[in-house]
Amino acid sequence: MATHHGDPLTISRNHPVFDLPEIVAVERGLFARAGLDVRFADGDTHRHGESRDPIARRKEALFEAERADLYNLCEWGGIDRLERNTRGGYIGYLRPAVVAQALVSFDPALNEPHDMNNVPVGVNEFTGSHYTALHLLEGTVPREQIKLEHAGPPAARLEAAARRELPAVMLMEPFLSLALERGAHLLGCYFYRGAQVVAPSLPAERIRAFMSAVNAAVDLINADRASFADRIVEETGEELAPERLRREYHRFTHAEPFTEKRFTESYAWMRSWQLTDGRSGYDALLALREGANAHAN
Repeated sequence: MATHHGDPLTISRNHPVFDLPEIVAVERGLFARAGLDVRFADGDTHRHGESRDPIARRKEALFEAERADLYNLCEWGGIDRLERNTRGGYIGYLRPAVVAQALVSFDPALNEPHDMNNVPVGVNEFTGSHYTALHLLEGTVPREQIKLEHAGPPAARLEAAARRELPAVMLMEPFLSLALERGAHLLGCYFYRGAQVVAPSLPAERIRAFMSAVNAAVDLINADRASFADRIVEETGEELAPERLRREYHRFTHAEPFTEKRFTESYAWMRSWQLTDGRSGYDALLALREGANAHAN
């Protein structure tokens, strides 16, 4: 086992479907083998998940307060948080989790995106559910007729849809499988990667070691995906059995670089929706620093 070097690294938690490679890397000793002391921040992952202020939500708040060194979220959210926060940081890479956000409904009158003109869709503002809803609907519904409503974390969105308080919501796993089990139907889905937001002080060699361990964890997961399903469904309590988690709406690959081309395309789209004032360039978000482009083989 490698000797630990540097201070411990703390990860601010996301949902297990997004954090699974890091969870496996911690539990199987892959970070330790790479010479890193990595741990997850304690506490309820989504205690502040309903806040309208993204920086007040738990994973962002821990990072902003320098109580966490890394966290992941959708790439558009990563850009947004780096523009909002005062600590600084950069996008180290695109996370291994490739996950679908799905538009689901319990309403038999809603069956395809065309049906969503001026129909509210429940999302968690400035998260993957928000941005992917716009991506999913804008190809069919005129932009001015897309209606999104802040409805908090996925468990709350599912309950709002099941109680018919919202006609449709965006959900990812394991809440997507749970919604389908409970009788919801799918109107469409959008697959996306996310971004790993990294503290500004982390040197390139530590990010390379971190990515190497995460990629090794991905290989373990992909060798036997069924054995890790219980970690993904655990946040549903006992409502969804591991064997009922659907495989087709999430997968894991090695981490990818956050390239300037990708940033330019994503940022232009965000500007078109007025989700940023356009203050930042690729350099300004520190995505060009050595650590951001470090690859682990």
